[in-house]
Amino acid sequence: MESVDTIYLDHCATTPVRPEALEAMLPYFDQHYGNPSSLHRLGREAGKALRSARSQIADVLGCSPGEVIVTSSGTEADNLALRGVAFARRQRGEGNHIIVSAVEHKGILETAEQLRDGFDFELTVLDVDTTGRVSPMDLALAIRPDTLLVSIMAANNEVGTIQPMAELSAVCRERGVPFHSDAVQASGSLSLTVDDLGVDLMSLGAHKFYGPKGIGLLYVRRGVPLQPQITGGSHEGKRRASTENVAYIVAMAVALDLAQTERAGESVRLAALRDRLIDGVQAAVPDSYLTGHRSQRMANHASFVVRGIEAEGMLIGLDMAGICASSGSACTSGAQAPSHVLTAMGVPRHEAVGHLRLSLGHSNTDADVDRLLEVLPPLVARLRQMSPFREALEQHR
Repeated sequence: MESVDTIYLDHCATTPVRPEALEAMLPYFDQHYGNPSSLHRLGREAGKALRSARSQIADVLGCSPGEVIVTSSGTEADNLALRGVAFARRQRGEGNHIIVSAVEHKGILETAEQLRDGFDFELTVLDVDTTGRVSPMDLALAIRPDTLLVSIMAANNEVGTIQPMAELSAVCRERGVPFHSDAVQASGSLSLTVDDLGVDLMSLGAHKFYGPKGIGLLYVRRGVPLQPQITGGSHEGKRRASTENVAYIVAMAVALDLAQTERAGESVRLAALRDRLIDGVQAAVPDSYLTGHRSQRMANHASFVVRGIEAEGMLIGLDMAGICASSGSACTSGAQAPSHVLTAMGVPRHEAVGHLRLSLGHSNTDADVDRLLEVLPPLVARLRQMSPFREALEQHR
């Protein structure tokens, strides 16, 4: 079989580790491998690298180093934010009510549901409009005197929609409620300066901005109470016990710094490719439509419902042509139920099964867009000829 060059259009699932981050982390595996809590020379070297990386991260976020808690992932950071604040504030008698949106990552939704079902917290799940956005008015109406935390993601991984962060954070600030945001997908499209976003807590995962998998962070504004969820040591200011993964933390700091430094220029380049992709798919693939907000969306994100077929066939056909894509969140791939994000946006089940996500990155060029637009339309046409949803498509027409 003739080999084909791979075109990677799944950067919202994960990204390759960029060379600068890889180079920065390697010495901490076999040269500066000490435990940063140790007093000897190797431990001191590791401790110095850890402090430097934490300061570098804090500079990017516009916060103090002590407000950065290193975690194993964005999902762990989400869990720590919800559980940590919920238990700490309830113990102080500061409330029992949590607010999240219907389009959150499962790291938020399932955690919030477990807090409700297993620990008797009260939970409000905010509806979204057809583009996936939360109304600041709805948020204001949902906040109660006993609301102890609001969590709304900055940018959606499945449909690319960016939330009205300034307005949402203003509502929370006015009502005196801590505001958490899962900003795992936002690093390429938004400033992550915490005061710009208006957040009190923020989750990030390094592998979404060209750092390694298995490392993330939670920003916690000074003064926000947080109960540790992993105990057993004084690490991370006694907020998250575990020997620090110095190599990965160093790499995360480098990758985050570069992602935000390059954001302005790279987001313009990617948005131009994204718009070519969106316009091209809508012109060449009949009975398809964009999901998410047309303008308030991530710079690298294009997602569509393609009526009359299931996404799995598209993904297999694209893969055979050397194109890597997805149907939504990689964290829920293989699930039988339709996307909870599309359902919340009012997309019918028989259409949601045909969801296609194309997410661009550093390596992508105009030639990649051209190739996708060459492969996708005939692939969709072939799949529709054998699709069990063909009759529904004909009725829709």
